[in-house]
Amino acid sequence: MIANVLITDDDAGYRETLCDALSRRGLNLHQAKDGDEALAVIEREPIHLALLDVHMPRVTGLEVIRVLSERPGPMPYILMSAMMDEEIEREAARMRAYKILHKPIRLKVLRDIVCGGLAETYGWRPS
Repeated sequence: MIANVLITDDDAGYRETLCDALSRRGLNLHQAKDGDEALAVIEREPIHLALLDVHMPRVTGLEVIRVLSERPGPMPYILMSAMMDEEIEREAARMRAYKILHKPIRLKVLRDIVCGGLAETYGWRPS
């Protein structure tokens, strides 16, 4: 199985950094600049895991998680933010976020979390 991972952040440079960090794991990576674009990607691609920034224009990461949490089937989603507060963390946990991460995020830690989420949910192993 080739896992499809969606990286959603309004900072293009940060998205590229995350793509570079994950590209050597045999993942098919998709990018979105905001939650609205993320939902469009999820509608047309079989996404297996989503990385979502909280604070984005138009549609926030929490709003995307709200939509994903109502869908059938497993999909781990990871919420990340440089401005995380307890209310956001509680809301993300209530919607069964796989992980909640505070930026800056060490890339090795992020790789391990992404691979762990895919392994736990789908039995996926990196190439």
